[in-house]
Amino acid sequence: MLTAILPMFPLELVAFPQERLALHIFEDRYKQLIEDCEHNDITFGIPTYINNQLQYGTEMRLLEVSKRYESGACDVICEGLRAFQLKNFEATLFDKLYAGGQVLFLNEKKESNPPLKKSFIRLLRAFYAALKMKTPLIKDEDMTSFSLAHKIGLSIEQEYELLQITSENKRYQYLIDHLNIVYPALMTINRTKEIIKLNGHFKNFDPLNFEDYKPEFPSE
Repeated sequence: MLTAILPMFPLELVAFPQERLALHIFEDRYKQLIEDCEHNDITFGIPTYINNQLQYGTEMRLLEVSKRYESGACDVICEGLRAFQLKNFEATLFDKLYAGGQVLFLNEKKESNPPLKKSFIRLLRAFYAALKMKTPLIKDEDMTSFSLAHKIGLSIEQEYELLQITSENKRYQYLIDHLNIVYPALMTINRTKEIIKLNGHFKNFDPLNFEDYKPEFPSE
């Protein structure tokens, strides 16, 4: 199992592998971290701070510093690399201002299931159609289960569970199961909204054809 010691940038969010994340850096410890990333070509970890704990996160690589401010703050773009489990955490890493810790990288299973991927894309399009929103750009050849996970209404707890799954097929199934729950609920809400809109308005009903209707009444 592959381990490493990484600088740590804990956040109350889930960063996924392959995700590009924009961050505004203003604390001295993280300004130092970004400087070290630029000059020493190091990576860092974003462990998710959830339920007052730090257990899982994603290794990140600095792609660019997009803007610098006179205060020393900056805007940066980072990219997720690998998910990890945090084995220990230190408030300061060696002589640095920023935190650090030893991580165990999760062992990703090599697998592929195109039908699961297609099922997810189909449900995703139906979900966004029900929302009356434009479907996010889908690049099928580069797409993974993480690519659109932030865009289907998962809670942070659900995103955190997804990060810990080491099977691409199981992650797609997790997303499909979620959409199979929220899509029917969304359709019910949409129907309810339409009913509410009609309340108090004149309604145009199609006439019913009673010509062939022969009622049956109970004999006395």
